[in-house]
Amino acid sequence: MKVAIVGVTGLVGQMMRRVLEERSFPVTELLAVASDKSVGKQVKFNGKDVTVIAPATAVEQRPDLVLFSAGGTTAQEWAPRFEATGAWVIDNSSAFRMDADCALVVPEINTSSIVGKRRIIANPNCSTIQMVMALYPLHQAFGIQRIVVSTYQSVSGTGANAIMQLHTERRSNCRIADNPAYPHRIDMNVLPHCDVFLDNDFTKEEMKLHHETRKILGSDSIMVNATAVRVPVSGGHSESINVRFEKPFEVAEVRSMLEEMPGVEVVDDPAHNQYPMPLDAEGKDTVFVGRIRKDFTQDNTLNLWVVADNLRKGAATNAVQIAQYLLEQGLLPAS
Repeated sequence: MKVAIVGVTGLVGQMMRRVLEERSFPVTELLAVASDKSVGKQVKFNGKDVTVIAPATAVEQRPDLVLFSAGGTTAQEWAPRFEATGAWVIDNSSAFRMDADCALVVPEINTSSIVGKRRIIANPNCSTIQMVMALYPLHQAFGIQRIVVSTYQSVSGTGANAIMQLHTERRSNCRIADNPAYPHRIDMNVLPHCDVFLDNDFTKEEMKLHHETRKILGSDSIMVNATAVRVPVSGGHSESINVRFEKPFEVAEVRSMLEEMPGVEVVDDPAHNQYPMPLDAEGKDTVFVGRIRKDFTQDNTLNLWVVADNLRKGAATNAVQIAQYLLEQGLLPAS
């Protein structure tokens, strides 16, 4: 199988290479694709050097599968060109997520949505993925009406420049002088600002949580009110979720359903200081759930704390899992 990774030198692109290796995905040839400034550089895959090429060169080589992590503008330009050659495209940007003709997929939840859609499959936003992983079994049982979520997102969600800004500020006790990722200091600080602000005063990141959750769970009646916050953590996103259901529930039922959900692990023993933390989630593909408790202020309402590695399950791992599903369904050539 010929596989291309577009954006191969970025944080998510690097993680895509690692996850493909870890999962022994049957890649017979890797096409390492990046912008013109990276063309000619070498990247490692399965212990071998691979030379970076431009998107146009990769299209000519007609890969079977293309993993995109190069931003929305690049995806909008190049994903349809790969699709036109017959390739399956899995895009990590927001370019195709709300396109009615493209499936928005979390493999544990809705692979059936791929049927009858384009060969461009959208990977959801990292914060959305971990939230719906925890809420999906509960929605099936009790029916979600409304979600209030506050995110605590690591700087790796912004990219390598943001990680550099955090570490530079921490070492030197001053804001990075050259091309900072954020408009304010991030070390020893918290920014209620992820992505750009929209006309409704919510950020694009916050509205992604609303729109994407409704599409993945297949319900336009679910309301999601989000506040997305950037915190001085290198990797791993955390979320405080308050969810109101149509039906009553017991915490024991919730815990049992979460323990049975593939890809989810319950870490919830406050008496012994056991609860999910980004430090423990980093490097893992699991979505961790804890602080499970009823909201005593209103009926049929639950509080959860959800943590996951945003570069893995929040991005690269979810994309590779989609590719594994395509392979299992005979939609990709097995080596």
